[in-house]
Amino acid sequence: MKVLFKLLIGLLGLFAFLLLSLYFLGSSRVSPVAWEPAPLPGLKGDFAPNEKLRKAKHILKNIGIGPEDITRGSDGFFFTGLEDGRIVRFKPDGIYEEFVNTGGRPLGMHFDRVGNLIVADADKGLLSISPNKTITVLTDSVAGEKMIFVDDLDIASDGTIWFSDASTIFNFQTTFYNFIEGSHTGRLLSYSPATQKTTVHMDNLFFANGVALSANEEFVLVNETGTGRIHRLWLKGNKKGTKDQFHPGLAGNPDNISFNGKDTFWVALPAVRMKINDAMADKPFVRTILAGLPLSWIQADTHYGFIVGLDMQGNVTHNFQDPDGKCSSITSVNQFGNTLYLGSLNMQAACTLELN
Repeated sequence: MKVLFKLLIGLLGLFAFLLLSLYFLGSSRVSPVAWEPAPLPGLKGDFAPNEKLRKAKHILKNIGIGPEDITRGSDGFFFTGLEDGRIVRFKPDGIYEEFVNTGGRPLGMHFDRVGNLIVADADKGLLSISPNKTITVLTDSVAGEKMIFVDDLDIASDGTIWFSDASTIFNFQTTFYNFIEGSHTGRLLSYSPATQKTTVHMDNLFFANGVALSANEEFVLVNETGTGRIHRLWLKGNKKGTKDQFHPGLAGNPDNISFNGKDTFWVALPAVRMKINDAMADKPFVRTILAGLPLSWIQADTHYGFIVGLDMQGNVTHNFQDPDGKCSSITSVNQFGNTLYLGSLNMQAACTLELN
């Protein structure tokens, strides 16, 4: 009798599991595919845990959520974009004012050589904002297909704008589903102001993100957030037109990347890569079920402060962390003088860190 009772309980449990699985499968918004993880170094060696980022200070407190990227104009003002579409300009002492509102989600930004603020707006496309605040859409489509997640950019000396399109399936508002599905639809593109032509240079990226040119524009880098890799496209020399990996696999998921103009690429890591995520890479069925769960149950923990600096060969030269996440979900690192300005996707503040 006891054996039959245990068998009945087991069958009921299995039946309940199957019903739940079917429910979550029916609620899923994704079509997961298998993918190959990058090497996972973990928090050791070059990425050994430390508390160096705890020295960072908050700026722009409570002016809005998500100052994702930060750049500086020739007038000495800094600029950043917020979740509600505002782009604000500010001084290091905290004085700020609204510059414009794009009506979208401004992310990566840089000034071009004539003083226009070029913005990768996730919703609106690649924008140019003149000093008198006129907003012009430079490009929002490729070969007649509208882009839905323009992410980051850098500008070459000839005016060419190199930028990323994170995904062709999920937009900014549904970002997390990119990482559940695992489809590689991210791209590295360029836009020529002279010809007004948009060109795809690299595709099949698992969430294309940060973009940065090297000092002499010998190559351009693009971060692949989903795998933890940094890819390189050679623009000059014997390797021109070829692609390779600048870094095979970071300890965190890279967001934006910037070059300090001298010797360091700064990489923002909003989340530490987890073994369980890579373990799911070849289990699309399980991820289909997970995608049916409420997002709040399965989203990654980004309450960890983490940035690294890489040299011209992709070697780690700087490693700043804060396990307590005083500055967390860091999405950009930009160096001005001896100060690092840190953007964030979720904080109601940005941060600064003085280099020794």
